[in-house]
Amino acid sequence: MSPFKKILFLLVACFAMQSFSTFQEDPNGIVGVWKTGDGNAMVRIYKNGEKFQGKIVWLKEPNDPETGKPKVDKNHPDDASKTRPILGLVNIWGFVHKEKNIWEDGNIYDPKNGNTYSCTIKMINANTLEVRGFIGVSLIGRTDTWTKQVAK
Repeated sequence: MSPFKKILFLLVACFAMQSFSTFQEDPNGIVGVWKTGDGNAMVRIYKNGEKFQGKIVWLKEPNDPETGKPKVDKNHPDDASKTRPILGLVNIWGFVHKEKNIWEDGNIYDPKNGNTYSCTIKMINANTLEVRGFIGVSLIGRTDTWTKQVAK
């Protein structure tokens, strides 16, 4: 290998490691708009004080097919909340950055069934989150892969 190629290789390797390190160490890395795994919703994650939360900012089908009106939280266990709109609903909250690419101690609300679950978020790379909702222990739950959306 020529000296030029060695230097070029080292520069590329250093840049890649720096990029990976920067991604890994950013506690605000989850901030942004993320499309859920089924592609039916987008959630904007933002910092609220020292914790992170998110709200639904886009729905593939924003209106109820039966009424033609905006979808509401009809499955919520509290009758007073059943008329609140799904669009704009805070559905994840309480997350604390724990490790390089892990946010824990949060909750996720699923308007499809009206249930709230404990939740952890793991950033796989700058464009991919694994969002795991569970009851009790993390072993009993479901993981959804969210994809970061680029502003147009």
